[in-house]
Amino acid sequence: MTVKTLPALLDKMWKDYVEINPLALKVYDLLSSQGESLLNDHIALRTFNHPRVTIDVIARPFIESGYKYMGDYHFPDKKLYAKHFEHADSSLPKIFISELKLQDFSPELNRIVNRMIEEIPAGKENEFDFVSAGRPWNVTIQDYKDLMKESDYAAWVSAFGYRPNHFTVFINALKNFSELAGLNEYLKANGFKLNSSGGEIKGSKEVCLEQSSTLANNIEVNFNDGKLTIPACYYEFAKRYPMKDGKLYQGFVAASADKIFESTSQGQ
Repeated sequence: MTVKTLPALLDKMWKDYVEINPLALKVYDLLSSQGESLLNDHIALRTFNHPRVTIDVIARPFIESGYKYMGDYHFPDKKLYAKHFEHADSSLPKIFISELKLQDFSPELNRIVNRMIEEIPAGKENEFDFVSAGRPWNVTIQDYKDLMKESDYAAWVSAFGYRPNHFTVFINALKNFSELAGLNEYLKANGFKLNSSGGEIKGSKEVCLEQSSTLANNIEVNFNDGKLTIPACYYEFAKRYPMKDGKLYQGFVAASADKIFESTSQGQ
């Protein structure tokens, strides 16, 4: 079903996200059962820097809905570039969109990615809800494995297409968990596995942002030539601290996000 308003799009994105990431719904329900009202800090989306699907293309429905560009980030090790967008209504989640820098990869990776993007129906990337369209191309298990050799990010996008990579619980809005460490221990005690790359908590009070996340749950994905069980999505948790001017920091920390990306790594 095509949606054309921001509330409908955000709702569609959440429903799709928890459908392929049931662990997130379990975390959501667990915290809700403790009387928490969960506020979403940000939604993350992934793409390629191909002209048809750049960050700016993916950001269109949000820009049209009042979001504004607020900052950009570089991830040289992962060969990624990202931007984040905010809405004047602070109850709406920030949008974090990253793209793989194709020029930094092999001709083979570029061949696979370019072929996939050529299969997107003409103009589909301009539809308001393209960011929740899922996978708009054909991809084989071998394509996925070939991409994985160079970038688990590229492999993830090939398999899942356009949909949220993660949603994020805003810790500052919780009543029972003021510290990320306490929430992490509570989640682990309830059977959830966390991303430990770079430590369970990425960032610090000094950089005004702390983040942690579950590991992506593995799900069976249909490829054009069979099925494969691979990492899907994860749930993130963010605590923001005030800056020197007293205002709560709203941006992101590249060094922390770099490790958060690894929540979908198969080696975790």
